[in-house]
Amino acid sequence: MRKEIQLRLSPEEAFDERRFEAAVCQSAGLDPAKDSIGIRPLKRSIDARGRKVKVNVRAEIFINETPPSRITATTDYRDVSKGDAVIIVGAGPAGLFAALRAIELGGRPVVLERGKDVRARRRDLAAINKDHIVNPESNYCFGEGGAGTYSDGKLYTRSKKRGDVSRILEIMVAHGAREDILVDAHPHIGTNKLPLLVSKLRESILQAGGEILFDTKVTDFILENGEMTGVVTAEGERIHGTGVILATGHSARDIFHLLHHKGILVEAKPFALGVRVEHDQQLIDQIQYHCSNDRGAYLPASSYALVQQTTFGDKERGVFSFCMCPGGFIVPAATSPGELVVNGMSPSRRDSKYANSGIVVAVELEDIPSQYQQYGALAAMMFQADVEKAAWKSAGSTQVAPAQRLEDFVNGKISQSLLDTSYQPGLAAVNMATEVLPPFISARLRQAFKGFGRKMKGYLTNEAQIIGVESRTSSPVRIPRDRETFEHPEVSRFYPCGEGAGYAGGIVSAAMDGERCAEKIMEKYGKRK
Repeated sequence: MRKEIQLRLSPEEAFDERRFEAAVCQSAGLDPAKDSIGIRPLKRSIDARGRKVKVNVRAEIFINETPPSRITATTDYRDVSKGDAVIIVGAGPAGLFAALRAIELGGRPVVLERGKDVRARRRDLAAINKDHIVNPESNYCFGEGGAGTYSDGKLYTRSKKRGDVSRILEIMVAHGAREDILVDAHPHIGTNKLPLLVSKLRESILQAGGEILFDTKVTDFILENGEMTGVVTAEGERIHGTGVILATGHSARDIFHLLHHKGILVEAKPFALGVRVEHDQQLIDQIQYHCSNDRGAYLPASSYALVQQTTFGDKERGVFSFCMCPGGFIVPAATSPGELVVNGMSPSRRDSKYANSGIVVAVELEDIPSQYQQYGALAAMMFQADVEKAAWKSAGSTQVAPAQRLEDFVNGKISQSLLDTSYQPGLAAVNMATEVLPPFISARLRQAFKGFGRKMKGYLTNEAQIIGVESRTSSPVRIPRDRETFEHPEVSRFYPCGEGAGYAGGIVSAAMDGERCAEKIMEKYGKRK
């Protein structure tokens, strides 16, 4: 017999297996001495609103029967080595999951990735951190797994309308992710675990007869009679297929330039721009968990989500936390020399002494300065790029990042010293408002930080610092597609996909979009098997 039960537990009861099972049995009136009892959590979420932190848990109980596996996904895919090629540009979450779904539907994916595999990619990441050398083809954004591989690995998404979230998570578990991601309200994998997961996804694609070509940069598209039938690589190779799924991520500016140059319709898109703020994790724990010292052995490093409406001129815009990384690190995420971008990531245990989060301002198209209108659909992208160049120049034209203590920034003071940081290339004290950030961005950030300080007592402090710039929040360009078919409205067999096309915002939503694009291209152009 199976039954479900809802409990409200202490952290010790929720996260200690023995105590958890005892609490469930007591609440359900069960005696393990009399019956065979199997217990496992279904959903788990932390409620820190009260003075004492509680954990809400929905559990399932199996009495005198064996609990069935909750994983229906498999790594045993059909052989598609003789199937028609489906060209997929980009091996991030959208591209990899598009490839797996194409295999399930009988297509043979040919994945082209400009960067390297996860193992080789690490050397280029080390070069950015230690030597300040940015490889434009292999970095924190480009390479196997995309930007998500070296990130916190957050798997929470509100984009359920794009597809089946549980299906994506189950595929990840089948390829080595912990089953906890099926349970936790805000699951994550961790940057130390993601490379192995990505490599196992690759193995499934290759074993089924698909191809993944690394160090293979797409430099042109093959267009015939209004249809995109393939791509051209930097080496001049022409690769043909039934169509092209473009899943290049939000930082492939050369692809946006190529599309624009070839007259393929693209559109400027709103995005968000700001900084990354770094606190001591213990301070955030004390604020969120209402504790005087450390959070204890059972609670995870705490996170936060903040939003504040701000006014500049006659326009109101939101400022919000983005990609909050408890127990994490700030990393250099530039994709070309001469620019500086920061992002955040966390290991699976989230055990760094630092907490960091993007704090970004919503940038609408009307906010883009008038001098960028000459770039048409690329106006927002060119504005974004110039802010990144200003950040690079302000701190000495290396990957040393401009920074300022938080209260100093709000009060318009230059910081005389900076705090220790998780950002390996180092920091330089800079007046962010005058040397890096556009006036409307800095003014809104100052308003927001004051509001955040009222919402989280202790958040606004000079024992925290802002580090800039956080600019790759989403694509500043949208590649339009039909709502029903997912094809580009002017080019047949062309399927814009994922974050880079403007249709996703994270690992899971990108993976779901990749699956949907694969389904659409196979439905229309795949041969019936």
